[in-house]
Amino acid sequence: MPSEFDKPYDPKEHEDKIYKLWEESGFFNPDKLPGKRSKTFTIALAPPNVTGSLHMGHALEHAASDVLVRFKRMQGYKTLWLPGTDHAGIATQNVVEKDLKKQGISRHHLGREKFLEKILEWKEKYGNIILDQLKKLGASCDWSRTRFTMDPEYQEAVKTAFLHYYKKGWIYQGERTINWCGRCATSLSDLEIEYKEENGKFYYIKYGPLILGTVRPETKLGDTALAVNPKDKRYKKYVGEEISIQSIDSAIPRGQEPKLKNIKIKVVADYAADPEFGTGVMKVTPAHDLTDFEIYQRHPEIPLLRVIDEKGRMNKNAGARYEGLKAKEAREQIVSDMQKLGLIEKIDDYAHNIAVCYRCGSVIEPLLSKQWFLKMSAHGGSASGGDGLAEMAIKAVKSGKIIFHPKRWEKIYFDWLKNIKDWTISRQIWWGHKIPIDGVDDVLDTWFSSALWPFATLGWPKKTEDLKKFYPTDVLTNDRGIINLWDARMIFSGLEFMGVAPFKDLLIHATILTKDGKRMSKSLGTGIDPMDLINKYGADATRFGLIWQAMGGQDIHWSEEHVVAGKKFCNKIWNAARFVLQNSARGKTQRAADKKILAQLAKTQKQVSKLIDKYEFGRALHILYDFFWHDFCDAYIEESKKNMNAEILAYVLKESLKLLHPFMPFITEKIWGEMPNGKNLLIIEEWTR
Repeated sequence: MPSEFDKPYDPKEHEDKIYKLWEESGFFNPDKLPGKRSKTFTIALAPPNVTGSLHMGHALEHAASDVLVRFKRMQGYKTLWLPGTDHAGIATQNVVEKDLKKQGISRHHLGREKFLEKILEWKEKYGNIILDQLKKLGASCDWSRTRFTMDPEYQEAVKTAFLHYYKKGWIYQGERTINWCGRCATSLSDLEIEYKEENGKFYYIKYGPLILGTVRPETKLGDTALAVNPKDKRYKKYVGEEISIQSIDSAIPRGQEPKLKNIKIKVVADYAADPEFGTGVMKVTPAHDLTDFEIYQRHPEIPLLRVIDEKGRMNKNAGARYEGLKAKEAREQIVSDMQKLGLIEKIDDYAHNIAVCYRCGSVIEPLLSKQWFLKMSAHGGSASGGDGLAEMAIKAVKSGKIIFHPKRWEKIYFDWLKNIKDWTISRQIWWGHKIPIDGVDDVLDTWFSSALWPFATLGWPKKTEDLKKFYPTDVLTNDRGIINLWDARMIFSGLEFMGVAPFKDLLIHATILTKDGKRMSKSLGTGIDPMDLINKYGADATRFGLIWQAMGGQDIHWSEEHVVAGKKFCNKIWNAARFVLQNSARGKTQRAADKKILAQLAKTQKQVSKLIDKYEFGRALHILYDFFWHDFCDAYIEESKKNMNAEILAYVLKESLKLLHPFMPFITEKIWGEMPNGKNLLIIEEWTR
């Protein structure tokens, strides 16, 4: 009996050694795989941000991808799992700034060049940590092809893409009301904001003969029109007219009593005004509201007046009375002044959603700003000469060239693309790809460069052998939260630059929540570090616990007990292997039980293969667990203690190890190496038939 089995299986003793064995073999590299492999299978790993460490969502995503990669490698495919990390512009700049703040340093004190050096130091540290964590999980990536979105070759790809769009007339600079984060001091796209509920006030304000409701009275000073619905008969007589109203005289300095002044304001008819909301009259502040700016575009006679600056303070257009005040302070002052002047009809309590930055949580301030945009749609003149980017992306999914798994996530994708606005691609930060135009200091949105990932990582714009062999990739696995942020943008980028969609299948994995259904968050104290689980139970047990709960695409209410179950299953596999190897020289009596276990094995092989191909990893693992634990161990091995067919025992164990390997690669590889005739690594053994 092998001495290795004299003691219980200890993942800490074996997992690092086994991973080193895999790396030394070179089999993660498709070019070094043995045998004739005519078909390729490629996954471009969704690159984690270099902002910290992997979270549970990453662990599930990469465990699922590794199941596929190991499965296809054993099936004889020339497999490439291409890894890398993302520079994550705003996110990385924020975490480095926070780190420097602890030292009493700001990026402005350092200057741009020195600050970027600090970010590169951060990237080197945390980028390597992330790659090491992937290895701990067992990810069988080709590390020789590791990419980073700020590599020189990748920068060339980004520059090429930008200039392509620019020469085509699809990238332009223009003034538009955009989402602005004062904390990050940059523009954000609609996809980079989140919403949180806030208990606030709803103010009913007198505008001459009309009354309207608003939650943002501080923008009153930037009102340039009023809007009513064309079908609202109540206000039909006012449409197209300039009505006289009384407003605050903002020229009166603070500290003096407020005074009224008479002004005129135009009333326009627009379907953006909801007759059922408030009084049906809406104030139009096009420089500080995205919807209001769209009204301005439909009614260009409306003036633009910006009264809030990039730091979230009232500017000189707000008048001496309010200039310099933060928006929240201005709200309090303006409300107080209007109450004194009799301009407020009433104030109601009001719960509503406010937009916040997805990275720092600061309240978003819509601002009129000069930015760079990428045209997205052929409609309305956004793109010319056939389909625009949005239309191409829609057709790719509707035609079946790209298939969503589960299919229900298509709705999010289509809804966004059908209602898409031109993409704000410029960011006013230091870290990232500079816009390749002389005199421009802005950098590109992180997602602009990430959208090129499936082909830029393979060498594009050069016509490399890797690009020829491995593009398009086969499947992408990621979270539903980035369907529009990343997936859609990769799709139209692949179609535009390569003429082919970047992947065939889009697998949207479950979201991992706390046991009581709350979002996992380190800051909220509800996050779980997958590395803690690996250190405690081992990678195989952790992968088991993750995949076991991934059933039907439903969100996972995390329970560590499934990782504990995975640890127990490892022990079961180890003990079963000990018994088989201990009795390898025993007899070969033919029994009815042998036929039964072989039939059950054949059924399990077919089921597991089919389910992996359908991306139903959780179901596959459940079936495999039941077969190995109950049919093989509890029934067949127990019976074999009385009357044994050692040949069948060894055969079923070997075939079971193959089936288990994609899910639990470490322990299966270790046992395989102890099996008679186990001269090859299990990682390249032929999949079960």
